[in-house]
Amino acid sequence: MELGRIATAMVTPFSKAGTIDYEKTATLIEHLIENGTDSLVVSGTTGESPTLTWEEIEELVTFTVKQVNGRIPVIAGTGSNCTQTSIDATKRVEKCGVDGVMLVTPYYNKPDQKGMYTHFSTIAKETTLPILLYNIPGRSVVNMLPETTIALSKIDNIVAVKEASGDLEQMAAIIEGTDDDFKVYSGDDGLTLPLLSIGGDGVVSVASHIVGNEMQQMIQAYVEGRGKEAAKMHRKLLPVFNALFSAPNPVPLKYALKDMGIDAGEVRLPLVALDDTEVVDTALKEFKQAAMLFA
Repeated sequence: MELGRIATAMVTPFSKAGTIDYEKTATLIEHLIENGTDSLVVSGTTGESPTLTWEEIEELVTFTVKQVNGRIPVIAGTGSNCTQTSIDATKRVEKCGVDGVMLVTPYYNKPDQKGMYTHFSTIAKETTLPILLYNIPGRSVVNMLPETTIALSKIDNIVAVKEASGDLEQMAAIIEGTDDDFKVYSGDDGLTLPLLSIGGDGVVSVASHIVGNEMQQMIQAYVEGRGKEAAKMHRKLLPVFNALFSAPNPVPLKYALKDMGIDAGEVRLPLVALDDTEVVDTALKEFKQAAMLFA
């Protein structure tokens, strides 16, 4: 499972009636492939996974795999705070032809490190698919410590982690303690460049919906040794990254997509549409003025 440098955590377009809008989904997938996305993560946080039924996830994943048609990898979010439910969901998407699954740390029931290790290792035994671990303490309440991630990395089909802890020291410890073929991705757009600088591999991105090509240019500049140029690009991108989290994700993102002509539909309750658009509007306007840097 090669995620590349930028895996996009894809939004799920909904109709006004609340159903998944597959016409909009097809348009979105094509937009992402053409604009810097190396791989797609479907039914993750940005895809409003808590509001999707497992039947909807299976249908969405099947559609996405068919639309992508092998051009880039597709990863399905099948994590749950119930181990057996996650196993069942993983087996369901195996049949859809996905390239891997993403498993979030169990939320709400607050397992300890042994519980997290046992949860993930148990799921891994039940599938041949590559697994991307997903550590996001801000949503799941528990933080998977580096030693747990390092231990899990020794399981053959656990191949990467999306670290959304925001803790570069924690990420550095994981990189230091795992084999070179284990990949560490940032779950925060703003830490893409800092993570690369300490040996990380890329980002599972929200902002790539809007500035995917520009993020790829920043990454390429860094990889080619143009560090100062990459840092300047990073600074210009930061206001966009921050604006997209000025309200609950993916509310600002869906607004920004519509503003650029990609209608990603509505959000589902309990999320509601963006009332105050000033922060997003300002960030996008200022970024357009800085576009010369990325020309």
